[in-house]
Amino acid sequence: MNLNQILEQGYYDLHIHTTASDGAYSPKEIVQKAFKLGLKTTAITDHDSIQGVNEAQQTGHELGIRVIAGVELSTKYKGKSIDVLGYNFSLDNKELNNRLASLSEGREGRALRIINKFVDLGMPISLADVKKFSGDGNIGRPHIAKAIVAKGYIKDLQTVFDKFLSDGKPAAIDKIIISPQEGINLIHKAGGIAVIAHPGLIDDDMLVHELMQFDFDGIEVWHRKHTKEDCERYLQIAEEYGLIMTGGSDFHNDEHELGQFFYK
Repeated sequence: MNLNQILEQGYYDLHIHTTASDGAYSPKEIVQKAFKLGLKTTAITDHDSIQGVNEAQQTGHELGIRVIAGVELSTKYKGKSIDVLGYNFSLDNKELNNRLASLSEGREGRALRIINKFVDLGMPISLADVKKFSGDGNIGRPHIAKAIVAKGYIKDLQTVFDKFLSDGKPAAIDKIIISPQEGINLIHKAGGIAVIAHPGLIDDDMLVHELMQFDFDGIEVWHRKHTKEDCERYLQIAEEYGLIMTGGSDFHNDEHELGQFFYK
């Protein structure tokens, strides 16, 4: 069954994060939450990680919810972050797993460098402090920010990002980034489809059109941060380039709702 056929079968959310990256809920908890909400299909799309997919699929099997194998690959093009969503690929693909493992190692190295920057800034934290929040998942900036707040150095997460972790700020460190086409190739070689994530967040529709030179199969038309006008533009782009149209909440935590991604 292809992705279009799956999406015709009911209420879905194809952009969900778990504790395998920077989400608040475990894969099992996410699927249980989806079940209570009446979702029929979900996709676990953790950042540069597929560690949570097996657990989610097992829970989905028990509850009768389809859980698609997914991932959100971090790529960059012309200085812009371009996230590539992958769906319906083989979890056993050696090349994909090896590349994700190297990206994970890079994330930990980056985390250590960021931690050292905070130490130099008079806010000492350790890798152990950060892993209290990341668990066994990939370490991301949100986990570091949570450790800083937990230590009482700064009151809230947004301030940590605004003053220290955003691009150009004192504790910012670039992460290892692949190109969009490399991300697409990894997904295709594993038998999956590649979708450009939340194009509205790229904030440059000319660049979105330029990205269509790459071998994308789909575009995330509906996203919780897209306006009605955004969705209409990306519907047109999908039709122009013959792309699959997807949608997802980009769920991380209860600050927003699972399964809610259409404009209001």
